[in-house]
Amino acid sequence: MNKTLIISDKNSRSLKIKRQIIKIFKKKQLKKPNTVIVIGGDGFMLQTLKKNKKSKKLFYGINSGNYGFLMNKFSKKSFTKNINKSKTISISPLEMIVFGKNKKKNCLAINEVSILRQSRQAANLSIKNKSTFIMKKLVSDGVLVSTPAGSTAYNLSVHGPILSLNSKKISIAPISAFRPRRWLGKIVSDKSKITITNLNPIKRPVSAVADNVEVRNAKKIIVKVHSQIKFTLLYDKNKSLQKKIKLEQLRKETY
Repeated sequence: MNKTLIISDKNSRSLKIKRQIIKIFKKKQLKKPNTVIVIGGDGFMLQTLKKNKKSKKLFYGINSGNYGFLMNKFSKKSFTKNINKSKTISISPLEMIVFGKNKKKNCLAINEVSILRQSRQAANLSIKNKSTFIMKKLVSDGVLVSTPAGSTAYNLSVHGPILSLNSKKISIAPISAFRPRRWLGKIVSDKSKITITNLNPIKRPVSAVADNVEVRNAKKIIVKVHSQIKFTLLYDKNKSLQKKIKLEQLRKETY
């Protein structure tokens, strides 16, 4: 029999939920094999997935953080029922390859790759898709390349588009574009290979961030979907990631 693995963040709320689940498992067993239960917030789930990038397991998140977009709500009463009837969704991450002075680093990003200015001066960037220029010179605070799963996160905050999970697209969105001031970004195929070049790395340095992993003083950044890696997430019935994305599209902000 395949044993269920429980991975928990170290805060008190996560540990309390973990203790409750251990008690539940003494009485009931899961019908879904090879399941990893991840207790924490979205950030903890992202870390866990990347640490298990070669795993073929199913990941069921339980939210003990704030919004918990990648997570499920914990119910002690219906926990085993929810997880046994949960639905699967598979997502592929972005691969970020950063080139700097005498260095090269590869990172994965499930939500987005962020290119951010490091100084008080705006960044000067060029953006290509393979050999075709998307933008020869963008003067801005930076730019985001987002997956459909991450399109409701930082991407949405900078007014990037919300993408459907089955859209086979990625989003390129500027952060506080100055020139061209009205550029809204671009939606491209998930087969794209995006190259972002810092046109003035000495005077206007930038950092490249894959979710929460930062590489400073980046000169060139290549971003593409790593289709060979697939993470399989479990969501409670009627509360899928696709439905959460649709709710974000309909959400109206109140102040």
